[in-house]
Amino acid sequence: MNKLQDILKSNATLPLAKQTALNFMITNKVLSEKYLDFFKQYDISGQQFNVLRILKGQKGKPANLATIQERMIHKNSNTTRLIDKLILKGFVDRTICPENRRKVEILITKSGLELLDTIDPKLNELEEKNMQQLTIAEAETLNILLEKLRGSQSL
Repeated sequence: MNKLQDILKSNATLPLAKQTALNFMITNKVLSEKYLDFFKQYDISGQQFNVLRILKGQKGKPANLATIQERMIHKNSNTTRLIDKLILKGFVDRTICPENRRKVEILITKSGLELLDTIDPKLNELEEKNMQQLTIAEAETLNILLEKLRGSQSL
């Protein structure tokens, strides 16, 4: 187990709020790197995966940039750039709405759906492996605590 003091190489006593914040940030960095490495093998980013999941959730109905942007985990992502990269890879199509030429419609392609079908079971394995140190009760409690912590922040 990697104790915070070992990671920081310090025996200093930290205030509980600082200790908690540092533990959260370090854990986030470790998990983020695992997901970055995971998605790299499929030549996509986590944000691109997020776009594909959003589009799959549309169940064949097109989405516009605003819909995708509001559902993104990373709200500051450049959605247009992400869509452009996914178009180049053949995972999404972009069309102009015939009724309103200013409205752009985005659909996931068959290739995009196939990629998700390949990724999903392996991603589930990664998530299970990442959480294997926690009991079900601990994972449930962690989710409650993270939601509580997030609720106290203005996002």
